[in-house]
Amino acid sequence: NNCAACHGPEGKDGAAIPLGDPLFLAIADDAVIRRTATTGVPGFLTPAFAVSAGGMLTDKPIDAIVTGIRSWAKPDRVSGSGLPPYSAEAPGDPTRGAEVYATYCSSCHEPDGRGGQKASSIVDGSYLSLVSDQQLRTIVIAGRPELGAPDRRNNVPGHPMAAQELADVAAWLAVRSPQVPGHPDL
Repeated sequence: NNCAACHGPEGKDGAAIPLGDPLFLAIADDAVIRRTATTGVPGFLTPAFAVSAGGMLTDKPIDAIVTGIRSWAKPDRVSGSGLPPYSAEAPGDPTRGAEVYATYCSSCHEPDGRGGQKASSIVDGSYLSLVSDQQLRTIVIAGRPELGAPDRRNNVPGHPMAAQELADVAAWLAVRSPQVPGHPDL
């Protein structure tokens, strides 16, 4: 009732990252899911659902959301994958991120990030103004398999993206976000 509008029924096939994705569930622990369901993502489209943060749900339904999302986890599908942490341990460097992007992402999203035959634009200001830096990082880690976008393990076969490379490419994307949403030139 609360998440499916964006994340799709059973946590997949929605406009937002699939909550039922095994890789997402392997990196996002209960605290991450609870915090997001409770307070949302301030300044972005994910609203606060908890009464304590201005939403309409008490602790019991928030617990049910966390339990329901966690029930989709399939840890055996991602075991041994050397998972990076959900949040960056060190800030990313956008300059290094340009090199990481060229290596791991440009073959589908094109050298300028504006997309082409294989994938859509990931530097569109309208898109970037809707997602947080953490959401960018999460999408780079987990991919969007339902859209044919590989996760960080499969962009370059045999060479998964390292934790710092994830932070760097997310920083490269974040600096392209418009300072004033709706006004890409500002």
